[in-house]
Amino acid sequence: MNEDEKYMYRCLQLAQNGQQNAKPNPMVGAVIVAQGRIIGEGYHVRCGQGHAEVNAFASVSVEDEKLLGEATMYVSLEPCSHHGKTPPCADLIIKKGVKRVVVGCVDEFAEVQGRGIRKLRDAGIEVTVGVLEDECKALNRRFFTFHRLQRPYIILKWAQTANGFMDDHGQALAISSPFTQMLSHKLRAEEDAILVGRVTEEREHPQLTVRQWVGPNPKRLVIDHQHPLNLESLHAHNIQSLIVEGGRKTLDAFLAQGLWDEIRVETNLGLTVTGGTRVPHLPANVDVVSSNSYGENVIVVYRIRK
Repeated sequence: MNEDEKYMYRCLQLAQNGQQNAKPNPMVGAVIVAQGRIIGEGYHVRCGQGHAEVNAFASVSVEDEKLLGEATMYVSLEPCSHHGKTPPCADLIIKKGVKRVVVGCVDEFAEVQGRGIRKLRDAGIEVTVGVLEDECKALNRRFFTFHRLQRPYIILKWAQTANGFMDDHGQALAISSPFTQMLSHKLRAEEDAILVGRVTEEREHPQLTVRQWVGPNPKRLVIDHQHPLNLESLHAHNIQSLIVEGGRKTLDAFLAQGLWDEIRVETNLGLTVTGGTRVPHLPANVDVVSSNSYGENVIVVYRIRK
């Protein structure tokens, strides 16, 4: 790991602190380094408040301000160049006179898209782009998907027995363990909305709330033929992420249309049934991004192959 990667990892660590309150803005972390040490750092805490760069500069001590002229600023996402709820961060960086800026990834938001980087370079600041780019893009994959595709980042989620069934002859089945159920509630707290189909709603009456974790409940959605999913409406309401926890037909409908970005499958290796609803077929274009065991339960996360 080189120096740039080391400090960019710190940016990513900081950025994750804004997971709940930065929405609908992206999570961003910033670190200022001079003479081989960190003299300032910050992250985007809350939408409408100071961005990561602003908070990083604010954390620099009076004694260390004289080092800014030789400092490098690391930021996980391209500094903004437009006036929004806060002034442009690119202008602040230029005003502070840092020598070099290292950017994790370009901001795909229409009002940025390379303009911040260009403004910094035009001001004579050395700019390096693409350090830990994949990791920085993955951190804000919901934000990028929302702006690029004009729809939420869609997570398909189901639990299955060891022999591939979602229920026991059509009857609801407790597949998750208490611990993995808690993890499901944690996921709900992190995403904007959750969806099931009419059959699941009528058969199981799921609460779809955060009961075993701390955080906001996701917006609850139920679809059927009379109430189809309207992605444009979700986009208009700033819903950047959607969990689909429906039954086989609902999940198959999303898979058939290619409306998914991530699939989370929980398997109870100690549970089998003699019949029931078979789980959906995984698409061919998937990569495993994580696999974790919790007792007899295994959760595997898939994403679309690049």
